[in-house]
Amino acid sequence: QGGRETNQVSDDYRYQDGNYDAPNDGYYRGGDEPAHEEDAQSDVTEGHDEDDEVYEGEYQGIPHPDDIKEKQKKRAPAMADEYRDRADLMAERMEDEEQLAHQYENIIEECGHGRFQWTLFFVLGLALMADGVEVFVVGFVLPSAEKDMCLSSSNKGMLGLIVYLGMMVGAVLLGGLADKLGRKQCLIISLAINAAFAFLSSFVQGYGFFLFCRLISGLGIGGTLPIVFAYFSEFLSREKRGEHLSWLCMFWMIGGIYASAMAWSIIPHYGWGFSMGTKYHFHSWRVFVLVCSLPCIASLVALKFMPESPRFLLEIGKHDEAWMILKQVHDTNMRAKGEPERVFTVSYIKTPKQVDEFIEIQSSTGTWYQRWLVRITTTLKQVWDNVLYCLTAQYRMNTLMLAVVWFTMALSYYGLIVWFPDMIRYLQDEAYESRVKIFDEEEVSHFTFNFTLENQIHRNGEYRNDRFIGMKFKEVKFEDSLFEDCYFEDVTSSETFFENCTIISTVFYNTDLYEHKFINCRLINSTFMREKEGCHIDFEEDNDFLIYLVSFLGSLSVLPGNIISALLMDKIGRIKMIGGSMLISAVCCFFLFFGNSESAMIGWQCLFCGASIAAWNALDVITVELYPTDKRATAFGILNGLCKFGAILGNSIFSSFVGITKVVPILLASSALVGGGLLALRLPETREQVLM
Repeated sequence: QGGRETNQVSDDYRYQDGNYDAPNDGYYRGGDEPAHEEDAQSDVTEGHDEDDEVYEGEYQGIPHPDDIKEKQKKRAPAMADEYRDRADLMAERMEDEEQLAHQYENIIEECGHGRFQWTLFFVLGLALMADGVEVFVVGFVLPSAEKDMCLSSSNKGMLGLIVYLGMMVGAVLLGGLADKLGRKQCLIISLAINAAFAFLSSFVQGYGFFLFCRLISGLGIGGTLPIVFAYFSEFLSREKRGEHLSWLCMFWMIGGIYASAMAWSIIPHYGWGFSMGTKYHFHSWRVFVLVCSLPCIASLVALKFMPESPRFLLEIGKHDEAWMILKQVHDTNMRAKGEPERVFTVSYIKTPKQVDEFIEIQSSTGTWYQRWLVRITTTLKQVWDNVLYCLTAQYRMNTLMLAVVWFTMALSYYGLIVWFPDMIRYLQDEAYESRVKIFDEEEVSHFTFNFTLENQIHRNGEYRNDRFIGMKFKEVKFEDSLFEDCYFEDVTSSETFFENCTIISTVFYNTDLYEHKFINCRLINSTFMREKEGCHIDFEEDNDFLIYLVSFLGSLSVLPGNIISALLMDKIGRIKMIGGSMLISAVCCFFLFFGNSESAMIGWQCLFCGASIAAWNALDVITVELYPTDKRATAFGILNGLCKFGAILGNSIFSSFVGITKVVPILLASSALVGGGLLALRLPETREQVLM
C-alpha cells in the first residue's frame, strides 16, 4: 500500500511535453485503488503464504537465485557507468537537468511566495547593502586619510583602485566556489572575510597595512553579488523572478545612502575619536569605517539561520536535504497564509546523474596539509573547468556579448561616478582661487599673529621681529618676502609655501613647516626645533560636505529607476530594459556639455544614475537566467569581475581629464553606452524560461 501511495504522489508530477502537471487543489491525496483488484488478488493467493516457503538450499548457506538477481540489478547501473563514454553520461545528465528544471519550477509554485522569501530577501539585502557601502567607503575617507597617513597623490589613487581590484578577484574566485561548495557556505565565507578585514582596517595606522586590509576586504565583498543573486533566484518562481530580483537591487542603493549619511554625520566631527600617545590616533573617519561594517556583520549573523539552496543540493545529488528545505519553505509560507493544514505533496524530485569525480582521502594518507592541498587543488580545478565551460560552443556567444555589455556599462558608469565629484571639486577650486586676496610690499614689525590666514598671496613683503603663535595657514603663499628675527611656534599649515624668500635669524618651534614648503629660499642662521610629526587634519573642508550631499543625492536618484524596472521587468522583458536604459543614459551624457556649474553637474548626475540603474537590474536578472545551476554563480562572477576591471579603467581614464577637457570623458561614456545597448538587443530573452 505504501508503494501505491508513493506512485500516486509521483504521478501527480507527470512530465508531458516538457511540463509537469501538478494537482489542482494542492492537498495531499492518498492512493485509492479499486476494491475489485484487491479482492481478485486475495482470491488468487488464498491459502498460499510465500513467507512460509523454505528454500531448500537455505540451510546449506546457498543464496537464493532471486537474491542474486536483485544484487546484480543493483550493480548493473554502477558497472555500466564505469564503461560508458563521458559524452553519453553528460547527455543523460543534461536530460535529467531539463526534467528537474520543469519539476522544480512546479515545486516552487506549490511552495508559494511568502514569508520565507521575504525573510531571505532582507537577509540577502543586507549582504548586497554591504557591497554598496564598500564602493563608497574609500572615496569618503580619502580626504581625511590622506592627511592622517601622509598620502601622496599616487598613494591616494592606489587606495581608490585597490578595493575594485579585490572585488574583481573575489567575484571570480568566490563565485566559482559557490557552484562547488554551496551558496550559503560561500556567502558566509565572503561576508566573514569582508567584516573581519573592514573592522581591522579601522584600527591600523600604517598606509601599507591599511591598503592590504582594504584589498582583502574588497576580495570578500566581491563574492557577495554573484552569490546573492544566484542564491535568491533559486527560491523564486518564473513569474516572480524578474520583479523580486529587481527589488533586491534596491539594497545596493540603500548601501550608498547609508554610507553617504554616515560620512556626513561622522567624519566632520574630528573629535569623535581618541589618541594613545603620539603614535596612535583613532580619528572620526576611522569610526566611519567601523560603522560601515555593520550591514555586513548583520547579514552574516542572520544568514546562519537560513538554509542552503535546494536547487544546488539537487544538483549535487542531495535529494533528502533538498526535499526537507523545500518542505520548510512550503510549510513556512502556508502557515503565514493561514493554511497550516496544506500538505507538501512532493515525495520524489529528479536528481541529475553525478558525473564529477570526487576524491576522498583517507586520514592515514599523507600529512594533514597534503590532504588539504589535494582537496584545494581538486576544487580549484573544478572551478577552472566551470570557467572554461562558460566559453564552450553552447554559451560562448552569450558570454561574450554579456561580457561586452557588462564592461561598457561599468566603464561609463563608474568612470562618470568618479568624474562627477572631481569636476565639482574642480569648479569649487576655480571659484575659491578667484576669491584670493593679494598683498603687495607690506611691511609688518613687532606684531603677533595668532589667527588664521586663508587664501592669500603675499608678495615682496618684509616681516621683522614678528611672532606667529598658535596660528593656521590655509592656502597661503609668500613670494619674494623677507623674514628677519621672527618666531614661529605651534603653527599648522595646509597648501602653504614660501617661494624665493629670505629668512634670517628665525626660529621655527613645533611647526609643520617642513623643508619641502620652502622653495628656492635662503635660510640664514635659522633654526627648526621639534617639528610636528606625522600628518594632521587641520581644517574642515567645506567642499567635503557637498561631496557627501552629491553622493547621497546620486544614490537616492536611482529610486525611481529601481521601482520602474521592478514593475516592468517581467512585462517588457530584460533585453528591452537593458537596451533602452543604456541608450537613455547615453543621451544624458551629451547634456553634460552644458554642465558648467555645480548645480547643473549634480542635476545631470542624478538623471544619469536614475536612467542607468534599470540596465544594471536587468543585467543581473538575465545573467542569472542564462546559465544552468552548476555554472550560474561562476558565470556571474566572471562577468562581475570584468565589470570591476571596467570600473578600474573608468576611474583611471576619466579622472585624468578633470580640469583638462570634458569632451573625452563624455564621448567615451556615451559611445560605450550606445555600443553596449545595441549589442544587448541581440541577447536572447529569458523571462519565459525556467531556471536550468
